Amino acid sequence: MKVKTKEVRDIVAILDDIVEDYKEKSENKKRDWRTYEQRLAERLKKAFKELRPLVQEAVSAINIVKRETRGSKPQMTLEQKVLSLLLKHLIGKSNRNMSAMLVLFMWLTNIDVSYKSIERLYSDHEVILTLHNLHVLILKKRGVDNVDGSGDGTGYTLTIKKHYASEAQKLKDKVKENNDKEISEKGYMKTLFVFFFAIMDIKTRMYTCYGTSFKSEQEAFFCAIIMLKETGITIISLRLDRYYSAQFYVDFINQHIGNVRLYFIPKANATVQGPWEWKRMLFDFVTDPVTYLEEYFQRNQSESGISEDKKRIGWKVGQKREDRIDTANGLTTLWHNLYWLG
Repeated sequence: MKVKTKEVRDIVAILDDIVEDYKEKSENKKRDWRTYEQRLAERLKKAFKELRPLVQEAVSAINIVKRETRGSKPQMTLEQKVLSLLLKHLIGKSNRNMSAMLVLFMWLTNIDVSYKSIERLYSDHEVILTLHNLHVLILKKRGVDNVDGSGDGTGYTLTIKKHYASEAQKLKDKVKENNDKEISEKGYMKTLFVFFFAIMDIKTRMYTCYGTSFKSEQEAFFCAIIMLKETGITIISLRLDRYYSAQFYVDFINQHIGNVRLYFIPKANATVQGPWEWKRMLFDFVTDPVTYLEEYFQRNQSESGISEDKKRIGWKVGQKREDRIDTANGLTTLWHNLYWLG
């Protein structure tokens, strides 16, 4: 199995033409909106029906050896805390969600707590442990194990004055004008946005892991891979943005989650030097680019998943502390998975 650097770069040079021809030959299936709405309604009913039993199971898996006894007695049980936080994260996004969720509010009657009490739930260690258990239980219930995955990253704004998509484009334009130093000194992305990266199981459209970072999408990606390693889920194949098309990322993936069949789009200056998995990927790319693109373009599932999350939850994170922002991203991930549980 051999491929030359020149062969790779020759294919990359005509890649736009190959992609255009591929899109013309591909069938564009139109969505049956009536069927889609029916399936969505069924999924929502199942998600809301399964939520409380799953939370109860997640709570029961936690054994608290020693609890702080000073101060006033908590007004909410751990189950109520988790349910309150999940509902608080979702409420107010659409009439459809609210109509389907009316039954859920019966679980939280006779509870009178302050705004600060809800705020502190984002950094409550017991709540965070329960949310992690809930994430694992949902994946197990859906049978997510051996995964053909795709990954994508995005940013959530920390202020209503800035929108991630428009500000990110401005920064890209400044980079083209060689103003990298100005950008780093002002620290726009660090202070105004938080980065999020998630790896999705293509078959079930469920997030297997996620990562959060104030610094870069790259760091969020690293955090997601570390979390994936801890879940014990096996990744068979992985599709990532062209930004990650480098030998360094192949080495990082192999080191933390083992040998994975990778589908990256090589950059214009790509070389065949590197680990064996990198060479195998380039060989597949050169020998059958159309089949390779069919596999790679399944990454669109991740892009549509993030778009779906922002429509459901919004593009702004209401927290400021880094640990609480990570919890908020975890809640977004949980709601995404719950919506695809059915």
